[in-house]
Amino acid sequence: MKKIVSSGNVYVKQSSIPDSGRGVFATRSIKKGEIIEVCPFIDIPDHDLENLSQSMLITYTFFYGEKKEKLLIALGFGSLYNHSYSPNAKYSINEADQTIRFIAKKTICKDSEITFDYKHGNPQDKNPLWFEANQEEVF
Repeated sequence: MKKIVSSGNVYVKQSSIPDSGRGVFATRSIKKGEIIEVCPFIDIPDHDLENLSQSMLITYTFFYGEKKEKLLIALGFGSLYNHSYSPNAKYSINEADQTIRFIAKKTICKDSEITFDYKHGNPQDKNPLWFEANQEEVF
C-alpha cells in the first residue's frame, strides 16, 4: 500500500446546510482540479452488512463496485462531506489502494463548505441521499 499523507486542506465545523450536521470546509483557497483530501477507507465485509444496516453508521457509507454491491466507510473527513446538486468537489475510489480522493470541480474559496452530489445530478430521485461510486470513476 502507498503512503497516505493528510492534506491539511480541510477542517470540520457545523454546516449551514439545513439538517446536515457537520461539514467539511477549506482551510485555504483550493484550485480546480486540485486533490482536496485522500482518505483511506474500510471495505465493509458482506457478513457485516446486516448489522450495519441497523446502525446510524449506514448513513456514512459509500456503495461502489460494478453493481454497487460493495460498501465502504471513508476515514479522514471522507464520510463528512455534505451533498449539493451544485457541488464544488467530486470523488474517485481506488479499490487497489483502498483510498477515496476528493477533488475540486472548481475553485473553492477559503472557509467555504466542500460538497459533492450524492445523487449524481438527479434531483427527481426521491430515495434518501446516498453515496455511490464506481471504482476509479470520477463524477
